[in-house]
Amino acid sequence: MTDFEKPANEADQHRILETLRLVKDEAGTSNVLSFASLEGIALRDGHAHVSLATSREDAARIEPLRPRAEAALASLPGISRATIILTAHRAPGKAAPQPQGHRPFQLEQPANSPGHPQPTRPDGKALPQVRAIIAVASGKGGVGKSTTAVNLAAGLAKLGLRTGMLDADIYGPSLPRMLGHSAKPALENGKIIPVEAWGMHAMSIGFLVDEQQAMIWRGPMVMGAIGQFLADVAWPALDVLVIDMPPGTGDAQLTIAQKLSLRGAVIVSTPQDIALLDARRGLTMFERMNVPLLGVVENMSYFCCPNCNHRTELFGHGGAREEAEKANVPFLGEIPLLADIRMSADAGTPIILSAPESEAAQAYTRLARAVADSLRLEPGA
Repeated sequence: MTDFEKPANEADQHRILETLRLVKDEAGTSNVLSFASLEGIALRDGHAHVSLATSREDAARIEPLRPRAEAALASLPGISRATIILTAHRAPGKAAPQPQGHRPFQLEQPANSPGHPQPTRPDGKALPQVRAIIAVASGKGGVGKSTTAVNLAAGLAKLGLRTGMLDADIYGPSLPRMLGHSAKPALENGKIIPVEAWGMHAMSIGFLVDEQQAMIWRGPMVMGAIGQFLADVAWPALDVLVIDMPPGTGDAQLTIAQKLSLRGAVIVSTPQDIALLDARRGLTMFERMNVPLLGVVENMSYFCCPNCNHRTELFGHGGAREEAEKANVPFLGEIPLLADIRMSADAGTPIILSAPESEAAQAYTRLARAVADSLRLEPGA
């Protein structure tokens, strides 16, 4: 657990819940918790992140109360800012399931292959309880792939889909920081229990090792770790599992394609030529592995000055769209280059949730909707 983050203790939870109960509608008969149940509370640098589980219908009733509720929480001692996140991950009134008799999981050096048999689909691939598994990939690092993957997954969860996220970047795991969680997952009946954050089930090697630890592993060890995340994690029934792939076209990508029945891949690129060159390699890789291409996203597409609103195309513009047209795959949209996206990721809350009305959140929402439509996924289907 890092110094900047701590779970809410019992006293913090009590005063936060009591404050939420005091924020009532105009009739004075209902409050925020009349339509939702508490899913989680985390405190970081005086910022309270409160996740509430609700239905899609009740979310509309809570929205008018949310600004007043956040302001009320921000007035509490020790809290300077508050963000309330609404998820449709569970029906309201159902508390998060707490595994019985579990203990913290300790990472072991993985062998070349997982040590436990795993359920398989009829085609022999793993994770039959997941309706759709998609990969978010890039040909090179530094294009904002992980930020895109996290906001895409959060957007799918916000649409009401049961969503999981796997951080397959063993050398550079970023999911714990981006989700605002660093506690080690528990182990129950020989299975790792995924971490729950912002309405998603998540797993990353970053949950299992110190943030400063360097993963100096050869290829077989990396493949063994990925195999363990597939075979030894108690993934629940999910509508979609988003895999944040490591950059490049190496062993990890091959292992995932061989072990999983991928429904599709999203390629993330920036507009400049060198990034597009690597994006082409990513497109070719998935084509050769017979993985459908859901489309291409142009990240850092443009910068809009917050002072004068002048738009500057720092890395060029439109290259990813042209590349998608050449490859005859869908173009999934443009994500702007904004400081708020970076700050939100560093703070541990996807911007699609922390600032849902922002330009960036709207871009990610369109991306999530396009991917859900492409996969023909609907909540509860």
